[in-house]
Amino acid sequence: MRIHDLDPDNRPRERFLSSGPSSLSPAELLAIILGSGTRHLNILDTCNEIIARFGLEKLPDSTIGELQKVKGIGKAKAMQIVSIFELNRRLSYSRNLCRKINTARDVFEYMEGRIHDDTKEHLYVLHLNTKNQIMKNELVSVGTLNASLIHPREVFKSAIRESSHAIILVHNHPSGDVEPSNADRQVTSLLKQASSIIQIELLDHIIIGKTGWFSFRENALLA
Repeated sequence: MRIHDLDPDNRPRERFLSSGPSSLSPAELLAIILGSGTRHLNILDTCNEIIARFGLEKLPDSTIGELQKVKGIGKAKAMQIVSIFELNRRLSYSRNLCRKINTARDVFEYMEGRIHDDTKEHLYVLHLNTKNQIMKNELVSVGTLNASLIHPREVFKSAIRESSHAIILVHNHPSGDVEPSNADRQVTSLLKQASSIIQIELLDHIIIGKTGWFSFRENALLA
């Protein structure tokens, strides 16, 4: 059955206009974005298949290749879906850019979705102003965190250029275990010493996993 064969009151576009987007299911919203189906499949059936296969939570991370495995989804429609979620990520980043940081939880929520390859460790530096608002986030290294490989110059170079009041280190553990390793402790100690000399405060070092975090400050390890 084609979309136009449905009763007008049940068509996604008409319901969107009469009742607003909140009245539509995820598949119906996706159908409005994609527009039309194929000769043999209406777009609503295709979108229901997409939601059933990926789930709403995993859909933002689906690839063009994965989406094209759904019957009725070619390269163009797959690109449309990926582009929707990329725009949403960028909007989220823009809104959070000046976010004020009060706790480690704030950092954990701010970093959500920013590390796309969670199979490797990524070290970020968050640059804060005097109100503890994030002015900039910077990826410093990708790979194993090691004090011999992370030079204070690389961490503080941008902080000096941006006139940062303070910084927060953030890195992920691919294993999901957020307990700090010996290397994590060595890096933190080295950068804490450098921060005292440069007089740009190291407010915290936060290790993040998929569902939790570890804060050096909250665990009294930034003396």
